[in-house]
Amino acid sequence: MTSAYDAAVAYLRGLDLLGMKFGLERMHRLLAALGDPHRRYPCVQVVGTNGKTSTSRMCAAVLSAHGLRTGTYLSPHVVGWNERVEVDGPALAPDAFARAVMGVRDAAEGMGDGDDDRVTQFEVLTAAGYLAFADAGCDAAVVEAGLGGRWDATNVIDGGRVTVLTNIALEHTDLLGDTVAAIAGEKLAVAPDGSDGLVVGRLEAEADVAVRAITRARRLSGWWLGDDFTVTADGDAVTVSLDGEVHGGLHLGVRGAFQRDNAATALAAARRFTGAPLDPARVRDALRDVRVPGRLEEFPGRPRMIIDGAHNPAGMQALVATLPEVATGRVVAVVSLLDDKDAGAMLTALAGAVDAVVATRSRHARARDPRDIVARAEALGIAAVDVPAADAAIRRARSLAGPDGTVLVCGSLYLLADVRAGLDAGGAETPDSQARQDPPA
Repeated sequence: MTSAYDAAVAYLRGLDLLGMKFGLERMHRLLAALGDPHRRYPCVQVVGTNGKTSTSRMCAAVLSAHGLRTGTYLSPHVVGWNERVEVDGPALAPDAFARAVMGVRDAAEGMGDGDDDRVTQFEVLTAAGYLAFADAGCDAAVVEAGLGGRWDATNVIDGGRVTVLTNIALEHTDLLGDTVAAIAGEKLAVAPDGSDGLVVGRLEAEADVAVRAITRARRLSGWWLGDDFTVTADGDAVTVSLDGEVHGGLHLGVRGAFQRDNAATALAAARRFTGAPLDPARVRDALRDVRVPGRLEEFPGRPRMIIDGAHNPAGMQALVATLPEVATGRVVAVVSLLDDKDAGAMLTALAGAVDAVVATRSRHARARDPRDIVARAEALGIAAVDVPAADAAIRRARSLAGPDGTVLVCGSLYLLADVRAGLDAGGAETPDSQARQDPPA
């Protein structure tokens, strides 16, 4: 017998990923048919190239810790579709997720069947998230944008009470523009002119110049990492200073040096959102307990296995910078890439950081031919082999790494979904599952 959740997932899989026409008019109509649930609570809108999911989860955790019932909308999911919608931490229960999705389906069926009426998969998921937050009585929501900003289905909240820009790098240049300045403009388009609720994370020099020019022209203001709030590290501990507050002795539940910037940006966003000082003890507890599936996530065993969602050049560079902290022995990377990604730049980042590459193919229709990945890797001096089936690629990588080495799975969130689902089915424990089993302190 098919469950309500299975029926909801089947409906989602039957929808187009992208619409016939760019624009938000259809999304506004869909939400109006649902009673505009996104107007029932204030939001934090998170845009940027990398770090959106981690920043969103940490910001939401801090808001929840301060007594606000907080929804979090994330994309994409790693294993289960309901991972995209959270209320006060855990993913929405399958039956609640199904109710929200089917509620949106019913509203969508009344919109007509013309090309401009047919809702997309992401529009339904976004509307379902907004509806679920309203049904759960949320006091706040943290909303991660999917693609870009200006025409993203999440962009119906006018940037939220706070608009967060995590960082900027070249991505989706066919849709967002082929310069850093153009991409910054698309992402910052979510914030209304004159908004003073901007929070900006760490930017490279070119992006910093572009973003400051845009904010001047559009009269946007707020807090910038490095100017209005700062983050420092002392060993494993992190200190964030903002608006007269100092939050020290922070131990992050997520790994990687780049997560320090995300944590600081999340704290600044939470502080701007509440408009009141944050409680240091609640901040410490919240950030300690945050987990992000598929972000430097380690599976126990020999060799050790680490999966990471790095799927663009900037993300791969951040992963490589952190690799010495988490990897041991011979490092073998299992890599799948989508065909619209800059394969050369991503493999260049891996060169010198891994001992070998096992190229494979995720189940996504746009997954790049593994033979192309091998050719590019070998041109960079990386030993490489193609093993098209992901499960076989993992077995080959384990053999190449040896019991004291490390298998690193990266390059595509779709590959992570394939691999992580297989590991979960095999009974492997993850840091997330271990944390859920721990008794409360």
